[in-house]
Amino acid sequence: MDILVHTCCSNCAIYPVKFLKQNKFNPTLFWYNFNIHPYSEYKLRLDSLKKLQQHWFLNIIYEESYKDFYKFLREVVGKEKERCEICYRIRLEKTVKKACEIGINLFTTTLLVSPYQNFDKIVFIAKELAERHKVNFYDKDFREGYKESIKISKELGLYRQKYCGCIYSEAEKHLRKIDYE
Repeated sequence: MDILVHTCCSNCAIYPVKFLKQNKFNPTLFWYNFNIHPYSEYKLRLDSLKKLQQHWFLNIIYEESYKDFYKFLREVVGKEKERCEICYRIRLEKTVKKACEIGINLFTTTLLVSPYQNFDKIVFIAKELAERHKVNFYDKDFREGYKESIKISKELGLYRQKYCGCIYSEAEKHLRKIDYE
C-alpha cells in the first residue's frame, strides 16, 4: 500500500521507513521543512536526508521552498507558545495536499518517532486534515523505534541535529546553556 511520509529529518525517518517496508507499505517520503533555522541548519538536514536516500534507495519528493520560512514567522509571532501546533499544521496540510495531488490516499509523519514531539497533538491535527481532505492518516506510534533510529543514524554517519529546528527551539537550546553557566 502506498503511503506518503512527511519527513522532518533523516534520523527520524529511519525507523518509520524500516517499519513501513517490513509491513508491506510502499513509502514515498516528503521533505517540507521551511521552519528550520538558520538556513545552514536546513541545508545540513536536507543533505543528510539525501545521504540516507542514497544508502537506502528511497523515493523522496523534495519541496525545497525555504521562502515559507516567512509564512511560519508571520503565523507564530505573538503565539510562540503555540508554535509547534502551528508548525505541525502547516507541514501536515502541505503533506495532505501533496498526497491528494499525486494520488496517494494514506499519509503519516516521521514526527511520530520523536519523544520530544507532542504525539497527541500531531495525531489530532493529522486526523482533522485527513477528514477534511478525504484521505487517511496512519497514526502508528513510532516512538518505540527512536533509539534504533539514533543507533542506525550514527552507523550511517548521518548529521544529527541538536534542536527541533525552528528559531525558537534554537534560541531555547542556547538559553538553557546560559541558564546553567
